Amino acid sequence: MKLNRKQMTTKLNGIANKYNNDSSRLVSILQDTQAEFGYLPKEALVALSTILKVPLTQVYSVATFFKAFSLVPRGKHQIHVCMGTACHVRGAERVLEVIERELNIKTGDSDKDLNFSLETVNCVGACALGPIVIVDGDYKGDMKTELVKSLVESYK
Repeated sequence: MKLNRKQMTTKLNGIANKYNNDSSRLVSILQDTQAEFGYLPKEALVALSTILKVPLTQVYSVATFFKAFSLVPRGKHQIHVCMGTACHVRGAERVLEVIERELNIKTGDSDKDLNFSLETVNCVGACALGPIVIVDGDYKGDMKTELVKSLVESYK
């Protein structure tokens, strides 16, 4: 659903009001904004700058500092491949390559239908289960290249 500027501003005012328009709560405001729109649209960042009375550079600095924030639309399903040492030595790189081929996207991208987004993470702390692939928060341990196709299909 595409919102016009007035609708977006109304939603953003509601989010900011929830935090008493307190610019020190910018991270929480951006989290709620991303939850509302699925990412942080440029128009939303500009509007939040005005609503919170903070420089746009400050809003962008926070939005680009944290990896959890995205300035581009993300896919419906978030796939994260752990590339920590234990996962790496157990074949995470090969698993990642198969996922990229299966989805026809590169790490950091989303597919054209915005069904999947693919990211790598450094470590998820489940080293004994590596390599680990996380889809929408669900951990898939002992991932093998031959299991990738069925994993992806189960989320289509």
